[in-house]
Amino acid sequence: MSDPKDRLFRHLAMLRLIPRAPRSISTTELLDRLRAEQFDIDLRSLQRDLAGRLSLDFPLQCDESQRPFHWSFAKDTPQFNLPALDTPTALAYVLAESHLGKLLPPSVMSLLAPHFDLAHRQIQGLQCNNLARWAKCVRTVPNGKALRPAEVDPAIWSEVATALMEQRQLQIHYLSRSKGEHKVLRIHPAGLISRHSVSYLIANVEGYTDARQFALHRIKQAVCLDTPACEQPGFEIDHYIHSGGFNNPGPVEQHSLIADVSPQLAWLLGETPLCVEQRLQPLPDSDWHRLHAQVPNDQETLWWVFGLGENIRLHAPDSWAHLIKARLDATASLYEHTLPALANACQEAT
Repeated sequence: MSDPKDRLFRHLAMLRLIPRAPRSISTTELLDRLRAEQFDIDLRSLQRDLAGRLSLDFPLQCDESQRPFHWSFAKDTPQFNLPALDTPTALAYVLAESHLGKLLPPSVMSLLAPHFDLAHRQIQGLQCNNLARWAKCVRTVPNGKALRPAEVDPAIWSEVATALMEQRQLQIHYLSRSKGEHKVLRIHPAGLISRHSVSYLIANVEGYTDARQFALHRIKQAVCLDTPACEQPGFEIDHYIHSGGFNNPGPVEQHSLIADVSPQLAWLLGETPLCVEQRLQPLPDSDWHRLHAQVPNDQETLWWVFGLGENIRLHAPDSWAHLIKARLDATASLYEHTLPALANACQEAT
């Protein structure tokens, strides 16, 4: 016997799928649509639902001149909104909510809040639906240690989002990481990039033409001004990211990476390659492999290589090999010297 809550949501789904005359839906098509939403129901049960309780409580019409029967609401039935989503949409809302919070303006998130709440209630209410089970047993986990998101004042996020969305200037009090002091700036927002635990506003400062990055959590005050923001000619956020504007000193080029890698890393790269052109060749008299790959010349790839530690011996590019050696020497100094000597060693490594 089906769960009463599942039956309720199934009935709501059926009412949502049945059109108003002169359009109609056949019993078999309705069955297929319900099964696509992972409701466990057979044709006989569907026929009982339609001819029984639903036909008594709602103005349903059955065209028995066609086989299979066709169902519709009476043409003059008032429009009504059923308090339920189709199950795939409810599942999508539940899984998307945590990811959209950093990307959508607060005004949009507040408008979507009732939909998120309805989706959670619907998914939690279903007991025997496979899509509801999906929400309970699927999670996304970051590769590596994930830091908690930097806290952003909701009022500041609202001002920033409004300025970006409405193309207006923004006056901010910004904590400069390099100088450790607050600056009062008038900026022209151009884009927003969410990267791991930090979100960045891309904007140019009044009087300057270069796009800069402002970490949202370092904005201590923000006021959206009535003055229109000046558009940056030719600015396109994807081009900005890939041309070196984000987290890189210049355009991102590809270069050849050559390294010896441990058996564990070789296995990982064999399953999830660095690039299409990757090659792994066994080294003679060893269980290690020689890796050849084309990789972007960016900080993120360099950090990834450095984080592999004793599982990789880098040969090329030379600049990376020298930098990694200097950083390893600085790391060794952490355990060999007092703090003043350690500070000097770290400065030499950078």
